[in-house]
Amino acid sequence: MTSHCDFTRRQALAGLGGVSVAALSGCATTALRTPGISPELLLEEIAWNLLEHKPGRATSLGVDTGTRARLRGLLEDTSAEGQAEIAATLRSDLARARAVDTAPLDAASRTSFEVVESAYSTALDGFALPYGDVAVGSWRNSPYVVLQNVGAYLDLPRFMSAQHPVRDRDDAEAYLSRLEQIPRVFEGELGRIRAARSIGLVPPGFLLDKAIGAMERSIADARSAEGTYVTGLTRRSEAIPGNWGARARALTPAIAEALDRLLVELKTQRSVADMDPGMWSQPRGDEWYAWGLRAATTTRLTPDEIHSIGLRELDEIHARMDTLLQQAGYAQGSVGDRMKALAEDPRYKFSQGDAGRAEIMAFIEQRLAWIKAQMPRAFAHVVDPNMEVRRLPLAEEPGGPGAYGGAGSKDGTIPGRMWINLRTTDLHRKYDLPTLTHHEMVPGHIWQGEYSNRLPLIRSILSFSAFSEGWALYAEQLADELGAYDENPQWRLGYLQSQAFRACRLVVDTGLHHKRWSRQQGVDFFVNRNGDNADSIASEVDRYCSWPGQACGYKIGHTEMNRQRTRAKAELGARFDLRAFNQAVVDGGNVPLDVMARTVSRYVAGARS
Repeated sequence: MTSHCDFTRRQALAGLGGVSVAALSGCATTALRTPGISPELLLEEIAWNLLEHKPGRATSLGVDTGTRARLRGLLEDTSAEGQAEIAATLRSDLARARAVDTAPLDAASRTSFEVVESAYSTALDGFALPYGDVAVGSWRNSPYVVLQNVGAYLDLPRFMSAQHPVRDRDDAEAYLSRLEQIPRVFEGELGRIRAARSIGLVPPGFLLDKAIGAMERSIADARSAEGTYVTGLTRRSEAIPGNWGARARALTPAIAEALDRLLVELKTQRSVADMDPGMWSQPRGDEWYAWGLRAATTTRLTPDEIHSIGLRELDEIHARMDTLLQQAGYAQGSVGDRMKALAEDPRYKFSQGDAGRAEIMAFIEQRLAWIKAQMPRAFAHVVDPNMEVRRLPLAEEPGGPGAYGGAGSKDGTIPGRMWINLRTTDLHRKYDLPTLTHHEMVPGHIWQGEYSNRLPLIRSILSFSAFSEGWALYAEQLADELGAYDENPQWRLGYLQSQAFRACRLVVDTGLHHKRWSRQQGVDFFVNRNGDNADSIASEVDRYCSWPGQACGYKIGHTEMNRQRTRAKAELGARFDLRAFNQAVVDGGNVPLDVMARTVSRYVAGARS
């Protein structure tokens, strides 16, 4: 029934004939829409309809196999027309989901429909805005489609070299098929950023300066005979007969030429850019920021409310830090000043250069071994994630965060990864690296993702920053409660500084985008109030400028998780079991915060019975 559609779309995406991808991409999706199906099959259809538009996610999840293997050779249509088609699919499938009577369903199925409702309705509100990149059920929404930390020019080298599998000839051919489509991906983004400029949306100049440098490095890499796009195939295809290197090299000139055109546009934008960092200065910027906050926090909190929460929580955390600093002999000055002094203590620094980079990797592995052994104390059912630590790609390091991580594929073949920025070892300290490891890996993102991967496919696709990042902060807290810092009190200062850092984010993000702060005001707030590293904080603040609202999901989510835990304790008294509570939350999966509250209510009801 779908074979003709599949073949036609594959031809179009491979560049055969003159038929547009936009005219055909809905064909396979429409064929899936069967009336009168069960709620479970409807959720499955909704999942695959979304993956038809986002085949890279199918690869990341490890589900592009069997009859879906064709997705491994496809990339997303990033043009305005392609984005409109995604919105049309969301609109149709949201209506179908809303038509289901969920009352007779079990709690897990009801939760899945609630997740679809939240993710799709929020995304559709984002698509209704005149510009931007809408991450459907994911974390990186941005008003800017290409910038220092946004765009396929950054995402695709990492994806092709680390996530696209090359295990046999079919995988290698799919890799080449995707290489051939990459120029079209860049052209789609180019059309959108030109259209955005035509209505007045131009990123701040300091971000464009970083983006131009990153783009130039990407162009050099694409032009290299041994660049990432080539070696991502050749280093994994040595045992597969075929002239893979030559075929990949034949496709990279077109990639470099498409990047050249993006670079020209970025330089054009730079010539008319100002230095205002916040969305308040952009057309309909206040409206976009309100949506960005809602997407990131899954709440209706206003910028002023979030700003106040950040200031209040920062004071509470600093009070705890003050006591520990005094015990460590740092009694004079603000908490920020004393943390800056602690950061200069050579006992907590790593060596410079490659020797220090090796120290950092070994340190992370040691902390992982310790925390994994503690997990039976915190969860009723433990998992054993397939995971690894990798250095951030060199082109991404100058504009990238200190680290980030994510779960592995649904089938377990692609490991969960922590990507760490090793541009300079001075970005990290021995007292803050344990908390970073717990946040990104165990019991943070990678650990939680293992449970989400057991849920229906749509639940593995859709995620919410307030939950995933809130959970990662909660994971830092769990590590402390399990004794991660008992033998090293300064490590607890690193943990509390991390928590204070997320409270600062609430203040700075809303300060930049709502209260009209300058970029320097944002940097100074972190450095002076929290003692953060000025070098790394500059990149952090730039991240908030290009991902408005995203940074607010962390502390808002963490605060709500603790509020729900306190509620469960109060309602259950002696029946409260921390292991059971943690298990209920991770088993419930990645959900909006109001849905998480319902998960906790079900745990409470079950514990009472």
